[in-house]
Amino acid sequence: MKENLNIYYDEEGDFLEINIGKITKGSFREIADGIAERIDEKTGKITGISILSFKKRIKKEKGLNISLPFKIKLIEKL
Repeated sequence: MKENLNIYYDEEGDFLEINIGKITKGSFREIADGIAERIDEKTGKITGISILSFKKRIKKEKGLNISLPFKIKLIEKL
């Protein structure tokens, strides 16, 4: 089953959130400074990622270049 990729960016807060499929109840688990994975409450599966200070991060990397369409594979840590 193919899921939609939902991308939300808050310019004022410089916050990027990417979710796969319908957004369900869940929580965030920080995996690096300012980067967190979204965990579905019922399944325990990773359903997304959030990045604080997104614009600042891509400026350090000299921009963001993504070819479309693209695939994202989320790997669940045990």
